[in-house]
Amino acid sequence: MVNADAYDRGFARLSRHAVAPLLARSRSARRLLDAGCGSGVVTEAALALGAVVTAVDADPAMVELTARRFPGAAVRRATLPELPFGDGEFDAVAGNFIINHVPDTGAALRELRRVLRPGGTLALSWWAAGEMTATAVLADAMEAAGLSSEAPPRPFAADAGPEWFAALLTETGFAGAEVESVRWRHRVDLDAWWTDVVVAGGARFGAIGRQPPEVAGRVRAHYERLAAPYARDGFPVRAHIAHARRP
Repeated sequence: MVNADAYDRGFARLSRHAVAPLLARSRSARRLLDAGCGSGVVTEAALALGAVVTAVDADPAMVELTARRFPGAAVRRATLPELPFGDGEFDAVAGNFIINHVPDTGAALRELRRVLRPGGTLALSWWAAGEMTATAVLADAMEAAGLSSEAPPRPFAADAGPEWFAALLTETGFAGAEVESVRWRHRVDLDAWWTDVVVAGGARFGAIGRQPPEVAGRVRAHYERLAAPYARDGFPVRAHIAHARRP
């Protein structure tokens, strides 16, 4: 289980930058599903727009945190590609950095299409390959210290680009698929980023915290060296955001 509070301070703050462009085409949606809600950054923004929000996540700690923070949303545990909703139940579906984590990308997209009403909108984000410096420095620090930094295998292509994903959206029954890229600088205290990402856990960087103190210390020293050039201006980050609709 992920440490939800640490995740909220670390990765959720990073992912918050993508929320506005993610919701840009569903601002008038009445019924919105936040798929893979995490600690609720999309839920918060959609509630502020006046939507009736349903949020789901596979992690019980995330469900508990989001439900506690946003009592105006209906929050429940669910895992793609099986959602406990009827056909056409939502006007919009938004998933902020969730599609790259699902076990079957095509099946997840078909399920998201099922719960959308005809004409409903879909918006999904994922990290651009090779431009996620905020986590790359941690992976490189692990490698420099002799630890494996390989992410758990997933079917979502590591180098998935806009053309590939737009074609997959069309293949799974969506129309009008478009993908945009957004860039930002993630300005964060380097000590806090280390602490929150490692404490948050997870299969990849949580392994640092499970090492003997001397090993974790070596990783930390390499991280401080590699992250130092970004201390003033922040980590450069790029993400892709796909928009489509159910015909």
